[in-house]
Amino acid sequence: MCAKSEQHSHEITYEGLLQGNKDWVATTLAEDPTFFDRLSAGQKPPILWIGCSDSRVPANQITNTNPGDIFVHRNIANVVVHTDMNMLSVLDYAVNVLEVEHVIVCGHYGCGGVEAALGNKQYGIIDNWLRNIKDTYRLHYHELDRITDDKKRAARLVELNVIEGVFNLTKTSIVQNRWQNGKKLGIHGWVYSLETGLIKDLGVTTESNDHISSVFKIADPSKVIASESKK
Repeated sequence: MCAKSEQHSHEITYEGLLQGNKDWVATTLAEDPTFFDRLSAGQKPPILWIGCSDSRVPANQITNTNPGDIFVHRNIANVVVHTDMNMLSVLDYAVNVLEVEHVIVCGHYGCGGVEAALGNKQYGIIDNWLRNIKDTYRLHYHELDRITDDKKRAARLVELNVIEGVFNLTKTSIVQNRWQNGKKLGIHGWVYSLETGLIKDLGVTTESNDHISSVFKIADPSKVIASESKK
């Protein structure tokens, strides 16, 4: 798929996109005349996908799912930080309105953002965004500094960036309140390989705040109110 995209990318035109849309609609209706009736009726996806903006990592295609199956948020290098109001707004809507049951942070090997964060070159305003990945390096430098192969070091930082993203999600009030309300929500970390097309589950799935440090745990508001009323 990647090779084909690179081969034909120079042939893509503005007009071609519009024609491609018409062709897709015609093909879709021929296969399923009620497809757009169902799609326009509303969405109830079970998955929130936080991925990289890289054009080679489309959530639906690589998971073989359909429109309406995955709610998607993407940014450079799939960074998850508590100061990103865009990400938090998507997370809040997905968790509290759509009531997704899974949030997946998906990075990919060969990520340009991660590789840029490993260097010292200035790129512009994006340098401030990549600083979040450099902070991840700082947290794990004991491991990363021992990796002498540049490609392997970058690959490991891709994984660690996803792992930190999963951890950062568990620290949000949005996720913790969902758990405190007794509702199911799994947070997962994946990495996609551009070379094989396969997804690697990093095995960091979290379904409660039981395993995070107490300093990050947010008190249940109902219990706080009850405690205060007894004073």
